[in-house]
Amino acid sequence: MSRDQARRFAVACIAAAGVVLIDQASKAAALSSLSEEERIPLLGDLLGLQLAFNPGALLSLGSGATWLLTLLGVAATAVLIVAATRARTTGWAVGIGLILGGAIGNLIDRLFAPPAFGRGHVTDFLAYANWFIGNLADVALGAGVFVLAGSLWIRHRRTRTTTAKDDPTAPAATVEAGR
Repeated sequence: MSRDQARRFAVACIAAAGVVLIDQASKAAALSSLSEEERIPLLGDLLGLQLAFNPGALLSLGSGATWLLTLLGVAATAVLIVAATRARTTGWAVGIGLILGGAIGNLIDRLFAPPAFGRGHVTDFLAYANWFIGNLADVALGAGVFVLAGSLWIRHRRTRTTTAKDDPTAPAATVEAGR
């Protein structure tokens, strides 16, 4: 692993560790101070705090196969660690690190939360209107996807601009748009 690869891997690991620490601390706080029956409004009906335990994935999909979601979480974590070692940009490393941290945060719940090892229910507490209840690991997953998409968009724009400048047959408007 080159020095730059090691630096990007470290960035991904730091991002992931930060997400896991914040996620687990917020879940501990939610467990100690929130209830499943009462919602505390933060932004009216749009956002509130309410404790929930999700045996499934997004929108409770797969709630009857929690053990399978745990295995998928372990596999996703392994793939993300490999991807973090291969990150080619710092932006990519941050995005992968956020997704890795979110995956690990929810995997910890699946492994160690009740009702049983490997079949635990994920602790959720961020109530988004009447749509669903999530947690900070979920927010990190979404943020990581956003960072990766932004990195890809920036890379695409740079590649298109460089190609347009290097191509003498490119229309002048394309070259100008790249400046």
